[in-house]
Amino acid sequence: MSTIFFIMILVVFSTLFNIVVRWCVSLNPYSGYNVPPLHGDYEAQRHWMEVTYNLPVTEWYVNTSRNDLQYWGLDYPPLTAYHSWLCGALANKINPLWVELFTSRGHESPEHKIFMRGTVLCAELIYIPAVFAYFLYASYTQGKEQKVLAATCSLLYPGLILIDHGHFQYNNVSLGFALWAILLLGKGWDVLGSVFFCLSLNYKQMELYHALPFFCYLFGACVKLPIGKCILKFLCLSMTVLVTFPLCWFPFLWNKDVLFQVIHRIFPFARGVFEDKVSNFWCSITVVIRLKEIFVDNVPQLAAITLGTTLLALVPSSLHLVIKTSFHNFKLALLNSALVFFLFSFQVHEKSILLAALPACLLLEVEPFVCLWFLLSTTFSMFPLFHKEALVLPCFVTQALFLLVVCTVYRGEIPGKLTGKLRVPILLVFIISMTGFIALCLCSVFREPPQRYPDLWPRLVSLYSFGHFALFTMYFHYQQLWNSEDRLPKHRPPPPERKSRKAKAKKEL
Repeated sequence: MSTIFFIMILVVFSTLFNIVVRWCVSLNPYSGYNVPPLHGDYEAQRHWMEVTYNLPVTEWYVNTSRNDLQYWGLDYPPLTAYHSWLCGALANKINPLWVELFTSRGHESPEHKIFMRGTVLCAELIYIPAVFAYFLYASYTQGKEQKVLAATCSLLYPGLILIDHGHFQYNNVSLGFALWAILLLGKGWDVLGSVFFCLSLNYKQMELYHALPFFCYLFGACVKLPIGKCILKFLCLSMTVLVTFPLCWFPFLWNKDVLFQVIHRIFPFARGVFEDKVSNFWCSITVVIRLKEIFVDNVPQLAAITLGTTLLALVPSSLHLVIKTSFHNFKLALLNSALVFFLFSFQVHEKSILLAALPACLLLEVEPFVCLWFLLSTTFSMFPLFHKEALVLPCFVTQALFLLVVCTVYRGEIPGKLTGKLRVPILLVFIISMTGFIALCLCSVFREPPQRYPDLWPRLVSLYSFGHFALFTMYFHYQQLWNSEDRLPKHRPPPPERKSRKAKAKKEL
């Protein structure tokens, strides 16, 4: 009893510490702060509350006299819209001026900022418990205290904190649903896990980055069962998806034109292959090949090329997961799939790297050094965005805090299991890597770029980050395809299904 009480105290302390870190970041400026007329993502989220609260569901995604889609039109799936409606209803109770149709556009005030920041913090009720539940019940870490510390490390990942509580978004909702799905699949509750992944996908369409590993893991689990059980399980999982999706889309199913408009808004191909300076393959090759100029009149062809490239790059990881279905390979496949989508898919934003960061946070316990390196790199890759929004100091402070906590919790395992002659060179490469990131960030802040190349620093950060991500993609593919079981702890808990089979066998004897 005393042990349970102590663990509860640790969880409460860790949660409060993480809330304080998030709230400190939220005291800084946000996306579009004092930048009229469109402002930024903060205004986009506020405007969605305004639209969803004041207009009928059939107008949420449609351009009308009361809903100008050119002014931050809704472009996320229905669950995001329902969430916006809920926040808008609450905002109207506190101060109707915050969501009044038309007149509330561009509203900025200290009270409203506290409300908006509070809504993001409340959304952590989905993500933070999911992290603790995963590390307490589905991780390989031994010892309850160590599990709580491992969860604390993952919660302190600076990229997600800076984007949600600094820049201003609700990624913690979709990633929280995805993490609950991962946990439930790890515990053998595949149907419930499928429901949560459908919720994640219906909150943000970028969760498609994780869709193929979920399918392959569940398909691989099905085909290894006897034929009767395989068909039954496959039908149950199929029905789960076929029921969950219509429930999420229910208000839009009765009008074909509205339904197609929602789909059109969710997949905006007209925006182009990428936005801003993204650390992926297509943005990097524009240094020598002007893709947007070549395909300016043939965007569908470019979309088809990126789709083919992405699917081709997904084949090795996906096939391996079907053949060698295990929970560890599933997490590696989630990371590899997200990286492949980020590097090669169509319409990528720099914030999409968070989808690769989630499984990397879960793999910290197995690969602390490499995952730490990768997670630090993902945050630095978004530095041009943080610089533009006056989040430079929070970026460096949260990065330093994350580095300190991870190195403290996983002391003795940094830099991994390398010994002898390899240890010093790998550490040296890590130091050079981080020094390069810091140098580019400092140049972005303190040195004006040449007039001929006004976007020099964001471009260099993008190219430097792409080099890292390309190498990490090859490394994590190697770990999944050839080395996945070697990195696991020797005394890891057996999967839930294996436990049940042993218990059943003993019962029959």
